[in-house]
Amino acid sequence: MVIDACHEERADQRPRLPVRRAFTLGVAGLLTAAGVLTLSGTASAASTLGGAAAAKGRYFGAAVAANHLGEGQYAATLDTEFNAVTPENEMKWESVESSRNSFNFGAADQIVSHAQGKSMKIRGHTLVWHSQLPGWVGGLGATDLRSAMNNHITKVMQHYQGKIYAWDVVNEAFQDGGSGARRSSPFQDKLGDGFIEEAFRTARAADPNAKLCYNDYNTDGQNAKSNAVYAMVKDFKARGVPIDCVGFQSHFNSQSPVPGDYQQNLQRFADLGVDVQITELDIEGSGSAQADSYRRVTQACLAVSRCTGITVWGIPDKYSWRASGTPLLFDDNYGKKPAYDAVLAALGGGGGDGGGGRSCTVSYAETQRWGDRFNGQVTVRAGSSAISGWTVTVTLRSAQTVSATWNGSPSWDSSGKVMTMKPNGNGNLGAGASTSFGFTVMANGDWSAPTIGSCTAS
Repeated sequence: MVIDACHEERADQRPRLPVRRAFTLGVAGLLTAAGVLTLSGTASAASTLGGAAAAKGRYFGAAVAANHLGEGQYAATLDTEFNAVTPENEMKWESVESSRNSFNFGAADQIVSHAQGKSMKIRGHTLVWHSQLPGWVGGLGATDLRSAMNNHITKVMQHYQGKIYAWDVVNEAFQDGGSGARRSSPFQDKLGDGFIEEAFRTARAADPNAKLCYNDYNTDGQNAKSNAVYAMVKDFKARGVPIDCVGFQSHFNSQSPVPGDYQQNLQRFADLGVDVQITELDIEGSGSAQADSYRRVTQACLAVSRCTGITVWGIPDKYSWRASGTPLLFDDNYGKKPAYDAVLAALGGGGGDGGGGRSCTVSYAETQRWGDRFNGQVTVRAGSSAISGWTVTVTLRSAQTVSATWNGSPSWDSSGKVMTMKPNGNGNLGAGASTSFGFTVMANGDWSAPTIGSCTAS
């Protein structure tokens, strides 16, 4: 199955999937085995994707849409879990230069500013691509097209000079199938094979410090397409054409699974003297099968010293360009899926808990509901050793507010949507013992369950 990864269908043009309703209990305080929804497990010293990847000398990023940054849960998950971002559509040609030499960086700037504020790496995506290209580009003659291409590269890169870690300079320039030929595009058809080299040389002049990448899909294993890209990179390195990295989009499903030679393919490119990056990872499926595929991809990157990072193409399933395939690490309610746990474990995270073998887990239940509000209760349970304290985060939906809390000491982040709860006289728990805290949520029309973060024991 051929997957055109850098899709023309924009995430913000798809209808939003319905949000799953929280489990409701009719009697306050009733926490039966059937009524408790466990939302997270044991915390660790490297308890986030970005933190665990950083401990391995890598980044773990996500594709980000500017129009979702105002959603508290989206931003909180991004800020907590990831240490790199890629704008999903906001840096593509039609978004920043819809008419010739008239640039609009507003949405892309929003993502860059947010990422810089959180000290995240930023991948620029993408400068030269046949798709999401404004119509005026294809109508140019060869001379004008060359000028427009070089001007676009230069203006966009200079606008972000010093802010972008790596750029996808040219994207998806090769055909699928067995030919290994170049894809037909205005650039290929009018400028010939040399347009890729010219784009990379222009990019180096525009920002000498940014990593320059070639990015493509269905190149994850050794095949005619990846062989053609390999030959191009080998030629560029031999002739001194500036190329620093190769991006492997890595969109997988049951018809196009993770190749058996995935790691070997990454390694052969790295052996040419370029970094390799997994740039748009998503894997359709669910449960243990999906988790195993994510684990294999993560382990492959860790096994290749020049694999510098992994980016997943979105955060929750509902905003994925392949939402019906549930291909991401977080479900529609931002719950961590088995695939998340598999990735975190592969990165070496999730096994510790703040020292001394102390650990805790949390579970959540809605305990009562009225016309405008509901009560939530979080149960904190110690692991196999006694603990003297615990910390749990609760992230509200964008419309929700908390009007009351009990059995805990809350603090809030600047958005007012992420509550960090610590004990209020109930921090000491014996091995396997539990306590709970609660809160009242003013729904303001959104009755979805808050997201309960990992429990950190002390």
